[in-house]
Amino acid sequence: MNRIFTEGKEYENLNFRNKTLEAGDYEECTFKNCDFSDSDLTEINFLGCEFRECNLSLVRLARTSFREVKFINCKLLGLHFEDCNNLMISFGFDGCTLDLSSFSGLKLKKTIFSNSKIIEADFTGTDLSNSSYINCDLQRTIFMNTNLEGVDFRTSFNYSIDPDMNRMKKAKFSLSGLAGLLDKYDIEIDS
Repeated sequence: MNRIFTEGKEYENLNFRNKTLEAGDYEECTFKNCDFSDSDLTEINFLGCEFRECNLSLVRLARTSFREVKFINCKLLGLHFEDCNNLMISFGFDGCTLDLSSFSGLKLKKTIFSNSKIIEADFTGTDLSNSSYINCDLQRTIFMNTNLEGVDFRTSFNYSIDPDMNRMKKAKFSLSGLAGLLDKYDIEIDS
């Protein structure tokens, strides 16, 4: 299969739902208001790219590479990031919807999730050390056997994290968020 190399190109208002993005390497490209939903990004490499206002829901990510990629105001429902090529994987999310997505088993040190809905996502076995969840809704998101050392949850909410099932040294929480660490005890806490 022929692979293309594309650098610095801007893609805007395109529908990749029925037309697959060409296999290859995309470096420093911008995708704005593009619909990738239900498409296949298998073995495509993205380096230093930015996705803005894109719909990537239910995209197939087998061996897809994301390195230094930013997702801004994107819809990323039901993605299996664990299927990606995890060599040097790095990305950040701002204003995104990541409901029902899975990051299971990935090394995502220093990842920034900000102003995002991350409902019923799965971070089982993920290394999130020194990452930040800034103003994120984490309702019913799973953290199990997760490295949360140094993670900042101070402005996030609706999380339920079992300290006995995760590594949490130096993790940061607000006083109002402490209830999310005590859920398993089924106790009532008055504010």
